[in-house]
Amino acid sequence: MGQIIEEIIDKAKRLNKTIVLAEGEEPRTVAAAQAIVRDKIANVILIADPAKLAQQYPDADFSAIRVIDPASADVTEYAAELYELRKAKGMTPEQAEIEIRKPLNYAAMLTRKGVADGMVAGAINSTGNVLRSGLTIVKTKPGIKTVSSCFIMSFDNTPYHDNSVMVFGDSAVNIAPTSEQLRDIAIASTRTAQALAGIDTPRVAMLSFSTKGSAKHEQVDKVVEATRLVRESAPDILVDGDLQLDAAIVPEVAALKAPGSPVAGKANVLIFPSLEAGNIGYKLVQRFSGAQALGPVCQGFAKPINDLSRGCSVDDIVAVAAITAVQASQND
Repeated sequence: MGQIIEEIIDKAKRLNKTIVLAEGEEPRTVAAAQAIVRDKIANVILIADPAKLAQQYPDADFSAIRVIDPASADVTEYAAELYELRKAKGMTPEQAEIEIRKPLNYAAMLTRKGVADGMVAGAINSTGNVLRSGLTIVKTKPGIKTVSSCFIMSFDNTPYHDNSVMVFGDSAVNIAPTSEQLRDIAIASTRTAQALAGIDTPRVAMLSFSTKGSAKHEQVDKVVEATRLVRESAPDILVDGDLQLDAAIVPEVAALKAPGSPVAGKANVLIFPSLEAGNIGYKLVQRFSGAQALGPVCQGFAKPINDLSRGCSVDDIVAVAAITAVQASQND
């Protein structure tokens, strides 16, 4: 594991948070749960059938892990709450009882109710299913309507950074964000930079193919409006846009293209105008510079929910659980 995740794990160990792993019978998840508890990174709830765990993993010790099986649990309270959340969408009480017994929904409800501080899933579920359960049950933070993602980029050596870490968003969720969604992505990415990446003073660049109106296009207008909305919604954030990438990170270019900007030439949080740009951008940086790309980190939920790659390793699950625990401390 890289230095950033080691620092995040160290933070998580001091927080005593509880993380629910929704895919509790999956082998990598079981191994990760053992490691998380053994290393005192967090408390763990596994959504699983205890009898199946005992049969499939006879040598595993689950004594320090809480195991809950929604299929046999009393779901009266949780089903009633899900019904209240979804009745306007046509859900019946009978449907609510069926839906709440599904592991992703049950884990999300544990998180909503504070039984767990955060949820991790995705080793065997699609991103869409994980995020859907979160949006349905946990909802988004007050003032934020958009769930998004970012990557924490850690550099060993590059001339264009204020320190060794930057945050790139959104690189995994929103395909063509509106101005309002870009605002939410920028605000959430800033909070992630502070809470997880150790960036004390985030400087947020709203990226475009234009700097300060050098090009005229509706896509540029979108970024300019998003910048205005960030300033209006979160006046504590140092943000500027529209900025081309070189104006955002190269001081000499910033001096020519955006003199006087509090962000240009020293940005450490980069907000991309589309998923296409963000996904290509982080992969280019990762591959050409050798930077470690930690993520995607999900952001915007009222309580933290993080999605795994279906190709994840045990170490990946442990790392994401630690990230989720640290994110949960933002709600304290």
